[in-house]
Amino acid sequence: MSVTSSDSASHSGALEGSSGALEGSNAKRGLWSSRLAFILAATGSAVGLGNIWKFPYITGENGGGAFVLMYLICIAVVGIPIMMAEVMIGRRGGRSPVSSLRLITERDGLRPVWKMMGAVGILAGFLILSFYSVIGGWAVSYVGTAASGQLTGQSADAIGAIFSGLLSDPMTLLLWHSVFMALVMVVVARGVSSGLERAVTILMPALFVLLLIVVGYAMTSGGFSRAAAFLFQPDFSKLTTSGVLVALGHAFFTLSLGMAVMMAYGSYLPKNISIAKTSITVSIIDTGVALLAGMAIFPIVFANGLEPGAGPGLIFQTLPLAFGQMPMGSLFGTLFFVLLIFAAWTSGISLLEPIVEWLEEQKGMNRTVSTIGAGLVCWALGIASILSLNLWADFAPLGFVPMLEGKTIFDLLDFFTANILLPLGGLLVAIFAGWVMSRQAVEKELALSPGAFRLWHGTLRFVTPVAVAAVFVYNLM
Repeated sequence: MSVTSSDSASHSGALEGSSGALEGSNAKRGLWSSRLAFILAATGSAVGLGNIWKFPYITGENGGGAFVLMYLICIAVVGIPIMMAEVMIGRRGGRSPVSSLRLITERDGLRPVWKMMGAVGILAGFLILSFYSVIGGWAVSYVGTAASGQLTGQSADAIGAIFSGLLSDPMTLLLWHSVFMALVMVVVARGVSSGLERAVTILMPALFVLLLIVVGYAMTSGGFSRAAAFLFQPDFSKLTTSGVLVALGHAFFTLSLGMAVMMAYGSYLPKNISIAKTSITVSIIDTGVALLAGMAIFPIVFANGLEPGAGPGLIFQTLPLAFGQMPMGSLFGTLFFVLLIFAAWTSGISLLEPIVEWLEEQKGMNRTVSTIGAGLVCWALGIASILSLNLWADFAPLGFVPMLEGKTIFDLLDFFTANILLPLGGLLVAIFAGWVMSRQAVEKELALSPGAFRLWHGTLRFVTPVAVAAVFVYNLM
């Protein structure tokens, strides 16, 4: 489904006229002050628990180097093209994701149903934040646990009991969930320049410094060479079809795609900044952080004779065991969990921003009121995830559906967002930008050389949708 060239021509004047008006609107809403500010903000969104928590354990589960290589390929053919498309749509519309898509569809004479694509992304981000905040609260809790020396000299069973004790205590989880959500709301309420931009210019450099410190320490642990071989020497005999699809899915998730985040951030991007260069830079930094996280974690794992494929418990059970046995483990354990908080915090900010931006536009709320309203609803939904870890652990609301049997509310939110909403959102973005939008408008917004544009456009139209659809079908099956 594509607009004809005559449609493009007839609507180009109206569209460009609206762009000028939208730029005026943007001036009131705020813009990123520089390309660096946007890169830090977008990187802050992309770098989160997926890099520090999920990437190391799925790499361990899928054999190491071959999985990493496949992940890098997936970033190139899926991640970067969709990120460029999302940022382009956001800047083209100059409003919240829903409003940007409404404006583009109206001006280009496209079917109105496409404006719902922004709503899918906002819903996905909102639902993710509700349980993401709970996990962020775990990291906040573990800073105190590590700093107080509770991990020192503990056995594996004792470390496991600490984590199990945290999950079984709803009031403690509620406290740390509330603290984390408050941190997110304070930044978002302050707006683009005073809130988002100021926060990421402090948090992102601090995150990189902390990560490098932990990597430096890992180099002295005795397992660094083995970790480097595990991460960077591919053994394709260990790579399965499932591993390829996991790599593809994580490449998609780690860049905050399908959540309307990049559309929202793109709406604050000045016209003179290259979308392609910034998207590629963000993707490279995000991938570098994931690899550095692996180099921070796996040397410690190998040096202590632990299992790299320990699964989701790698961060909150396996690593605390190592920190408890090593010299200065309390200090470096504390630094590691502060790093985890910073990563989660910047991502949490980006997940709340799209719905706050929408509430400002559509409901006429000021930023503080819209942030408090959206944040409190998200916080309240997070309570259901907390209870599903303890008091409601046996409650499976959709247990009558075979593929959802035994899944708690926490599990359902994770499954529904990661396996349905995010791939669906990404697939719709690829189709909309690659097949539906006016090619003339897309070319003008991206300002690429003819060869670079053909490469991006061809990948987005023919390669990316097939890859995302494969992940979508695989996850459902």
